[in-house]
Amino acid sequence: MSFINYAAREINCKIVYYGPGLGGKTTNLQYIYDKTNPKSKGKMISLATETERTLFFDFLPLNLGEIKGFKVRFHLYTVPGQVFYDASRKLILKGVDGIVFVADSQIERMDANIESFENMIGNLEEQGYTIKSVPYVIQYNKRDLPNAAPVDEMKKELNKDNVPDFEAIAIKGTGVFDTLKAVTKLVLIDLKRKTGA
Repeated sequence: MSFINYAAREINCKIVYYGPGLGGKTTNLQYIYDKTNPKSKGKMISLATETERTLFFDFLPLNLGEIKGFKVRFHLYTVPGQVFYDASRKLILKGVDGIVFVADSQIERMDANIESFENMIGNLEEQGYTIKSVPYVIQYNKRDLPNAAPVDEMKKELNKDNVPDFEAIAIKGTGVFDTLKAVTKLVLIDLKRKTGA
């Protein structure tokens, strides 16, 4: 649920990176942060626990234009991957405008991907959303590993809604901005639809 800052003439949208632990959510955000113009971004904040951390920062893409005279600022968040941080995941999903589901391509992580995806759907429903009501994209990360599952198999298991999906090697930046651009575009389309812009 985007919020409007009338003083700054900005619409603030929340994008959450969701997925299993160690799948590449943090790597995605770190890469985006490192490559974003310092004048266009806020500080990266890390909320660390013993075994997992949540990262977030905001940025104002300069090339997106405006909606009804307002600039759009995106706030990017990661959720903790481990299941026992479910309360944190639910909290981070509150007010979400778009989701990037980061799947780990390693064959042995397929069950963890499916479990995380189903957990995301359940947590969205607890917040009053459906998976079809929130713009989302899927990223198949770690495509460079020798034990990467075939993309067709991953699509069959994870992309039943046929949303935009991307192959990525987040540690090298491959596919990171393609994924981000796709989700921000979907969020903007949804925002324009809701505001009648």
